[in-house]
Amino acid sequence: MTPSPLISVVVPSYNNADYIRETIDSILTQDFDDFELIVADHSSTDGTADILREYESTGRLTLVHTEAGGGAERNFNAVSRLATGKYLKLVPGDDVLKPGILTRQVALLEANPSATVVACPREFIDSRGSTVLARRGLQGLRAPMPGSEAIRRVIRAGSNLLGEPACVTIRRDVLELDNLWFFDFPFLVDQATYLRALVHGEFVPDLEVGAAFRMNSGQWSVALTGKQSEQVRAFHEWFHLTHPDIVTRADLVIGNARAAIMAQVRKLSYVILKNRMG
Repeated sequence: MTPSPLISVVVPSYNNADYIRETIDSILTQDFDDFELIVADHSSTDGTADILREYESTGRLTLVHTEAGGGAERNFNAVSRLATGKYLKLVPGDDVLKPGILTRQVALLEANPSATVVACPREFIDSRGSTVLARRGLQGLRAPMPGSEAIRRVIRAGSNLLGEPACVTIRRDVLELDNLWFFDFPFLVDQATYLRALVHGEFVPDLEVGAAFRMNSGQWSVALTGKQSEQVRAFHEWFHLTHPDIVTRADLVIGNARAAIMAQVRKLSYVILKNRMG
């Protein structure tokens, strides 16, 4: 029987034909060999599946298909459910891993058996791959700490300090313990999932920029509505109600106030960045 890999890298893809080659190549060229790559294509109509079949024919990835409907939740959970590694990293089909991230993050988790989550800063890139912001993330989280303290700092910041999924590696058994991805607050699925995982263990940082998050027109509508900030407040309240020993009412008040400020900053930033990206 083939032993399970140390880490599963899973990619949910949907109409990513313009970017999926760069995403897959950034994974396959890592300097770490003990991983499996599983891609779930969610009924793409733009040629994404054809590109992925080219890679599948080389034996370098496992390709599955999910039926239309159910959106990101179905695809995230379908591809994660197939993982067999000790650790799991989810990379959306338009984001990019930087060289060395798998080696560093697996080593950090192996050296810290009580840690359930490792995260790194990321850069923001535009549709052409040009850098928009060179380094973001981990403010106040640049040292190992109990998961409860990391949770509290993220809630009080009113912002996702851990970054998008490509920045983060999680222990797979902990992810499965909480029934995979937490979509009760869909605009916060990454942050919400990782904070739930931190209830079960410690946080350890990877201080190097390890991933690139691609900004494209799909993000503008989210940024310019009040739905995201509403869900931030609702998630804060949920966490306080379910874990009052970790998130106090004072944490909630501070986090909500900062989330309101961040929502306004985000609106302005996205307008500026959208104009810059043409």
